[in-house]
Amino acid sequence: MIKACLFDLDGVIVDTARYHYIAWKKLAKELGFDFSETDNERLKGVSRMASLDILLEIGGINMTQAEKERLAHQKNEHYVSFITQMQADEVLPGAREFLKACREADIATALGSASKNAMTILDRLKLTDLFDVVVDGTHTTKAKPDPEVFLKGAEALKVNPAHCVVFEDAEAGVEAALAAGMKCVGIGHPEVLNKAHLIIDGLHQMDLQKLNNIQ
Repeated sequence: MIKACLFDLDGVIVDTARYHYIAWKKLAKELGFDFSETDNERLKGVSRMASLDILLEIGGINMTQAEKERLAHQKNEHYVSFITQMQADEVLPGAREFLKACREADIATALGSASKNAMTILDRLKLTDLFDVVVDGTHTTKAKPDPEVFLKGAEALKVNPAHCVVFEDAEAGVEAALAAGMKCVGIGHPEVLNKAHLIIDGLHQMDLQKLNNIQ
């Protein structure tokens, strides 16, 4: 019996990838070179500091560690300035409706995201009150595929991991859910998320009947 749903943020509830891209592009422009969408493909799924190293490599720039720390902070400031302008209609199709359906069915909800800006995004999207628990990058020390973020979510909800379903769009997130002993719904490409128990295109394809039929 499913008692809780845990959701990744980016790619599941909202798509913030474009804000990361324009933040990196702005930083590159400030450093005197261009950063293209093709360049940005190299940054997907990569940490902020590793992404900065790729950016500097593209620009042919060498910097000290202290200078890199300053630039990483600068990029995050750019990103935050963009997401604080987000509107409620930027929620991905079906996400708000499915969250409400879970609440009405007394199924607990939690966010499990590595983002340290998760609360800012939820507030801007007017989604905060649809989550019982938020576990983000300020609460965790281990990145997915480590199951820490989801185990902390289940613990905060006081729900056994076996009664939880995770919604994820990344392979590492699916692996984290399985390592936590939870069911997993993959959102995206079947060839990438083939370990998930169910794969859909988005939460607009999800309902409570499908949720309870997950094997």
